[in-house]
Amino acid sequence: MNFPEVSIDPLERARRLERIHAATLSEPDGGESPRPVVAASWQRSLEARIDPNGWKPPVVFAAEELEEQRDAHSLAGCLPMLRRTLLDEVGECAHIMIVTDAEGNILWREGHPSVCREADDVLLSEGTRWAEEAIGTNAMGTTLATGAPVQIHSAEHLVCTYHSWTCAASPIRDPETGEVIGSIDLSGPLHTMHPALPALVAAASRLAEGELAERMRLRHMRIAEREMPRLRASAGESAVLLSPYGRVIASEPGNSTVPEGPVPRTCGEEFDAGNGRKAVLEPLTEGYLLRTYRVSGAEQRDPVLRLRFTGMFPEVELNERAVRVGQRHAELLTALTLRPEGVNAEQLALMVHGEQGNPVTVRAEVHRLRARLGTSIVRTKPYRLGARVEADFAAVRSLLREGRVVAALDRYGQGLLPGSDAPVVREEREELLAGMRAAVLAAQDPELLWRFAHTESGRWDAEVLERLLETLPARDWRRAGTRARLDRLLNDEG
Repeated sequence: MNFPEVSIDPLERARRLERIHAATLSEPDGGESPRPVVAASWQRSLEARIDPNGWKPPVVFAAEELEEQRDAHSLAGCLPMLRRTLLDEVGECAHIMIVTDAEGNILWREGHPSVCREADDVLLSEGTRWAEEAIGTNAMGTTLATGAPVQIHSAEHLVCTYHSWTCAASPIRDPETGEVIGSIDLSGPLHTMHPALPALVAAASRLAEGELAERMRLRHMRIAEREMPRLRASAGESAVLLSPYGRVIASEPGNSTVPEGPVPRTCGEEFDAGNGRKAVLEPLTEGYLLRTYRVSGAEQRDPVLRLRFTGMFPEVELNERAVRVGQRHAELLTALTLRPEGVNAEQLALMVHGEQGNPVTVRAEVHRLRARLGTSIVRTKPYRLGARVEADFAAVRSLLREGRVVAALDRYGQGLLPGSDAPVVREEREELLAGMRAAVLAAQDPELLWRFAHTESGRWDAEVLERLLETLPARDWRRAGTRARLDRLLNDEG
């Protein structure tokens, strides 16, 4: 994640950033440079002819148009949760919460009254546009440009008007399409910068995506209930019910021809469905019906890429053939698995190397990975995987969603790539740990707690050990060792 160093006083940091800002714009090749994510944003902004002195964001929506945009936007239903998370939880902190659409237009702005008044003075207000090409480097515009969380402090803003502000923002993606549909931002006077704010904003964006995913699930259930009779296929055919965006909602029991990803949405035209089958798409009131049928006796196999990344060492199989990969290639495969829609070199460098990442380096790493797995498996423009991926860390998520905690713990192992410090891996590993830990604690099952307490993640978790002692029978032989480990942990903390 692209957050600035926050261990020093924010006012002192602001003075240093002012010096960097002035020096960089007057002598681009001299002196101290801004962070890479900021430098790249300044370059994009300057190429868009943003004037660092006195530039203002354009007003794009009048009051009546703003209401129409809000009502039509999918994030409208997430506002109560975002208020609770970002405003109610921080109490009287001098911040405002801002929600934009995918183009950087501010749809909602709420928060501390005095900060709202200050924001009005600089047009940080509803109905204005804050994309980088409209107002230069800022947290909302830069998070939309990079697709990653970012904090912009003081003179990291390209336009001098906003040097007295600090902002943290995170993108929000549609769970069905994977596309960025907006951003969530916390902004305030520069002295209010706090290390917890970027993490809070990133957590809020995840919560919003969770609400959107739940709404998608309910919408798919309604479509399935209405259209299930249409799944009865003729002899030799198979049928699959698809959402309006081409995702599988339901299929006949035992149907082995369910597509792995989105399908072409040209209705009535036959297309190749793989494995020696043809398919035709039929439009429904909501969504589509995909009918497939066999046209030849030849059984064609789609490539299958199996990733086992929750052990001590990464293991990869391509069509049941073991492929040796190192840590860096495992990190790249993790990133590409988590972003099936594809990423560019800049995004991949940020995911794997952090803000110090170099797109040139990552292109070379992907080139070597393609040589190992094949150019049809690791594709370019954008970078993505061209195989059916079966990843153990993805299976853990699915099993937890289904409530199958025992099976999830079986796949969890030592956590995702335990030796990796790549941002994308670290973030996914922490989320899997949080989900696994919560499910084990909620189960109140001594066997599950015992097993989790002997993973690398749970070995020194005081709450897990305490819950294990509460659930183990009085005469169970495991109590003594658990008590000894808990006492040692508590004494060390003391």
